[in-house]
Amino acid sequence: MITFHPKRLAGNWFEGYALDYHTLSSTFLGYNAFGHKEFDNVYSEIGKLLYKLKSKSDRSVLNDIIEATIYFIKQEWGVSDLLDAIIPMLPSNVKRKIQPVIEITRELSDRLQIPLYENALRKIHHTPELKDIFDYKKRLELLQNNFYIDDEALKEKKILLFDDLFRSGATLSAVTSTLYEKGKVARVYALTLTKTRSLR
Repeated sequence: MITFHPKRLAGNWFEGYALDYHTLSSTFLGYNAFGHKEFDNVYSEIGKLLYKLKSKSDRSVLNDIIEATIYFIKQEWGVSDLLDAIIPMLPSNVKRKIQPVIEITRELSDRLQIPLYENALRKIHHTPELKDIFDYKKRLELLQNNFYIDDEALKEKKILLFDDLFRSGATLSAVTSTLYEKGKVARVYALTLTKTRSLR
């Protein structure tokens, strides 16, 4: 199994973790022919697998990601017996060939025997991809009242809210607020595969 180093995530959820940093270092190389910045990134093990899955559509890495995630949930975090439901975060890029969060949560649900509420979370209106917006307050403004819960069955349940990458936490925070205020859930446990080394 791959090696990872869990990082606690501060936020409005009951408890939250990322399995590791996404990258361990990043060196600026210059600009490509299209004027975009290029970097030489050194990834964590889980970060490298996530990069292959998201950027290369490499499904061969899925099992290693899922096994590491299950090991953390069951053995290190110890919350698998507490959870009543798993909710995947909504994809920011709906055109992506493989949606990592959906693929992974389906497997987590199946292997951990925890119900998956794949369609419970909905977005009210479109927002731009937040990776291009660096101001945390601006992110929160764009996300305010942007989600709703489409399932009353979540009331009083303990929820695992799952995402692949944690940047500023603005989206995760907005969804957690929605789960508490509109879904009336008992607790939200937030888990992401990786987190950035900075808030951006």
